[in-house]
Amino acid sequence: MANVTERNNVHVRGAGDRAMVFAHGFGCDQNMWRFVAPAFERDFRTVLFDHVGAGGSDLSAYDWAKYSTLSGYADDVVEIGAELGLKDCVFVGHSVSSMIGVLAARQAPGMFGKLVLIGPSARYIDDEGYVGGFSAEQIGELLALLEFNHMGWSTQIAPMIMGNPDRPELGQELTNSFCRTDPDIAKAFARVTFTSDNRKDLAEVSVPVLVLQCKEDIIASQEVGDFVARSIPGGRMIVLNATGHCPNLSAPDEVIAAIRAFVS
Repeated sequence: MANVTERNNVHVRGAGDRAMVFAHGFGCDQNMWRFVAPAFERDFRTVLFDHVGAGGSDLSAYDWAKYSTLSGYADDVVEIGAELGLKDCVFVGHSVSSMIGVLAARQAPGMFGKLVLIGPSARYIDDEGYVGGFSAEQIGELLALLEFNHMGWSTQIAPMIMGNPDRPELGQELTNSFCRTDPDIAKAFARVTFTSDNRKDLAEVSVPVLVLQCKEDIIASQEVGDFVARSIPGGRMIVLNATGHCPNLSAPDEVIAAIRAFVS
């Protein structure tokens, strides 16, 4: 586990006996938590990091085979936790990192005491008796467009994901974040994000879980969030007044309040 903290650009702040780990979503980095994480530094050690391929991570550590599944990213989370000696910590995952957290919690019993999943989806593609929000054809077209034109895809898709058209600066920030990501890595991470199926993993989560769901989210609808919460034995869901897929940026106070009530 040499250089784990450098590989994932890990930063630890705050105080307290317990830790709170923040994991960002696709096309983002730890900077996306700048309005949320500081609120917990008085009571927790906050751990922020970048998935390999994102932000300030070590791009030379990117392994195409390892990161072809979400388990590869979960392995990194567990290695970070082991390096820092984390036990009974709170994991806060946004979007695809929600399922990464689910996998990590299963891999390392005792490392995580509670999970907060923001805008989670166990599977984006519709299936018989299951609504994921997208048909296989829609996901195929989404990935084909990304393959053809990374910059154009980012410019078109990011504002839609962010929502909040009355606050265009938010959509622009997400667009810029998407565009900064290495195109080839972005394509690979998008494919594993949008084609993974983690529905069976939910029943194996043995710790309390809070799902934070925006009232309007084109990426992960309330029905999708409700499925995640219902499928986890200790799961419950709160529907935020926020809209879009990134309430950590658009409605941080609401996110902070919900997390604080859950962990107190």
